[in-house]
Amino acid sequence: MAIPSFVDQVTLHVRAGDGGHGVASVHREKFKPLGGPDGGNGGNGGDVILRVSSDVTTLV
Repeated sequence: MAIPSFVDQVTLHVRAGDGGHGVASVHREKFKPLGGPDGGNGGNGGDVILRVSSDVTTLV
């Protein structure tokens, strides 16, 4: 197999989500006026997945 004499180049600008805003709330129970913290922290955000194929030889 011959090695090509040129190289394809690409620049990727990728940004995953920020996970959103958390929620500050207090859950209630019958005999506990402030039952404790309830709610979430917003999470870590989305993942970025790149899938490549060894069968493709150019970016065209």
